[in-house]
This record gives sequence, C-alpha cells and structure tokens, in this order.
Amino acid sequence: MEEIGVGFRKELVSKLLHLHFKDDKTKVSGDALQLTAELLKIFVVEAAIRSVRQAQAEDLAQVDVEQLEKVLPQLLLDF
Repeated sequence: MEEIGVGFRKELVSKLLHLHFKDDKTKVSGDALQLTAELLKIFVVEAAIRSVRQAQAEDLAQVDVEQLEKVLPQLLLDF
C-alpha cells in the first residue's frame, strides 16, 4: 500500500489531549504528540477498512454509518 502524507496535525492532537487533561499545566512532548497522531491515523484507517468489509458482507455498494456502528464495538476492544 502506498503511503501518502495524510494524518492528524500535531496542533489538533494537542488540542484534543488538552481538552481532557484535568490540570491545565500538563505538557505533552513532541514525540508523544507524533505517536498519538500516528495512533489516531491507524485507528481511523482500521475503522474504514472494517466498515468496508462489513458493507461487502452485507452486499452493499456503499459504506454508511450503520456499518461503522456494527464494527465499532470490536474495534474499540481491539485497541
């Protein structure tokens, strides 16, 4: 599979993390942001792949939210 430069920006990941921190003074290193961004990218790609497989199993030509909802519980357990 060809890799393209698509992913989550460090600023977005930082903002998402800081929204859930209890202490506003909590800092996140650049390496941690990069690693978290990569994890989010892998999670989203895996969700898309599983949704496509679910749609194919249901003989559907298009993936919809229903297929994502069906694969999401197992996906969350796997991560």
